[in-house]
Amino acid sequence: MLMPCEVAVKSVVPSIRAFIAIELTQSYKMKQSDVADILGITQTAVSKYTRQVRGAVLKIDDSEEIRSMMQQIANQIVDKKISPQDRALRFCTVCKVVRRSGLMCPLCKRSDPTINIRTCRICKSGNSFCTSV
Repeated sequence: MLMPCEVAVKSVVPSIRAFIAIELTQSYKMKQSDVADILGITQTAVSKYTRQVRGAVLKIDDSEEIRSMMQQIANQIVDKKISPQDRALRFCTVCKVVRRSGLMCPLCKRSDPTINIRTCRICKSGNSFCTSV
């Protein structure tokens, strides 16, 4: 069984990066190389995110709350009003909301078919992970 944090690292974090990369390159017309530098990833990764080849395992931007949180991160990046440390904390906060909302449950089920996603409360409890956020 993969731990929920492992599932999040493989699905939620790339989804957040993909949304922000798309937002920065399309809405703010930033160069992929600049986005890569800001996000600490390669230009190739940004290209894959913007073409939805990477980071598309989990659709998180259908939630208005999550979408708004990610747009705020992108806005703060553009306005240079967010430090790398604060950006990391914001990513963690978005991940926490994604997990609490149950959007990640089907991926956990896929990693371990014995999990009953109707009764599992690991991510939904909110107090068993990311206590620093």
